[in-house]
Amino acid sequence: MTGRGHGTRVRVAAVVLAWAALVGTDAAGAAPAHADARAPRFNSSAVIAPGVEYRTFTVAASHGTVYGHLLSVDLREPGISLDLLTAGAVAARKPVSAMADERGAVAAVNGDFFNISETQHPGVPATGAPVGPAVAGGAVLKSAVPDGQRFGPVLPPGTTTEDVVGLGADQVARLGRLTLQGTVEAPPGTLPLRGVNQYALAEGGVGAYTSGWGTAARTRAVCGTDTDRAAPCGQDTYEVTVRRDVVTQVAAAPGEGAIAPDTVVLVGREAGARDLRVLRVGDPVRVGYRLEGAERAPFTFAVGGFPIVRDDRPLAGLDTVDAAVRTSAGIADGGHRLYLLALDGGPAYRKGLTIGELADLMLDTGAEDAVDLDGGGSSTLVAREPDGARTTVRNHPSGGAERPVPNGIGVFTRH
Repeated sequence: MTGRGHGTRVRVAAVVLAWAALVGTDAAGAAPAHADARAPRFNSSAVIAPGVEYRTFTVAASHGTVYGHLLSVDLREPGISLDLLTAGAVAARKPVSAMADERGAVAAVNGDFFNISETQHPGVPATGAPVGPAVAGGAVLKSAVPDGQRFGPVLPPGTTTEDVVGLGADQVARLGRLTLQGTVEAPPGTLPLRGVNQYALAEGGVGAYTSGWGTAARTRAVCGTDTDRAAPCGQDTYEVTVRRDVVTQVAAAPGEGAIAPDTVVLVGREAGARDLRVLRVGDPVRVGYRLEGAERAPFTFAVGGFPIVRDDRPLAGLDTVDAAVRTSAGIADGGHRLYLLALDGGPAYRKGLTIGELADLMLDTGAEDAVDLDGGGSSTLVAREPDGARTTVRNHPSGGAERPVPNGIGVFTRH
């Protein structure tokens, strides 16, 4: 599978194959636009809604033939929008189809990697919370965990857990990076805020947890280090509950349970714990934060992802050995088109693609930028039948059934 330096020709190939599927021609017999035996062959096509097309394809790869599912979303179509699907809280999980149906999405894929297990920290429950930043409906849900605490593929040089794919207020999709800027204003002075609704906090930091976190225990926040996810949990911890800008409770260790909408819970570890320990019940405390990016228009929706393609080129250092079932989001036409792709996890196809092959495949579909989203048993693509009321799962999840996940990318239309 190529795509490197073949931007125009592979886009022509994708258009020709899609047209062949639409008119009923056998795409497998169509003349290739370039001499690449591993270019995807589109098998079927259907319009889900105006501006939203669903296609299936096969592609030959290093570990065997792969079957896949692709959504093409025209963001210039009136009434089309994107948003983050969630399970109702950052630290909660649901199947993609359930999240899509609850929000009325016409199509969706699973989203970010997440804290799925805690085998290295016995007695500490996994939170189910995602790795990267999350923005839904223009509101900040969470910030990114430290790079060394990431679940998912190894990060190549130049990428971080702050990388996202999303939609700007200008209705243009783009890759970006969202960095937390936050403070805790308290009587001893202003403290830097190092996390918002994160399953892992930076060493020596203070993190904030809101009602958006959910009911999961916050104990995982003080485990591991900035470079070693498996490092022991910290013992020097402190928690402060702030309601309506006043400290109402303090505790020696992170707690659990629902957080009221007018309340923020601050968790500190090491130096952060020592900073919080000077606070007393009744002290005034004000917490403020935002996610800051370099984009010309703020994100109205963003989800964490692992960049694999930028400016029509695969990133250097992508793995070309380990294959898996994968999900990806790609951007084309200068940000006016979004591709959502999920590989099939059926027994005949679940050997999947390497990340390097996934990057080439996204280039072959026409993507100019792309990210790798959570894969394996999480890979799920759902779409409505035309005039249908509910979505159906179009790929075969590799676990045999949908895996509950923390978030997804939802496609919406007013038609």
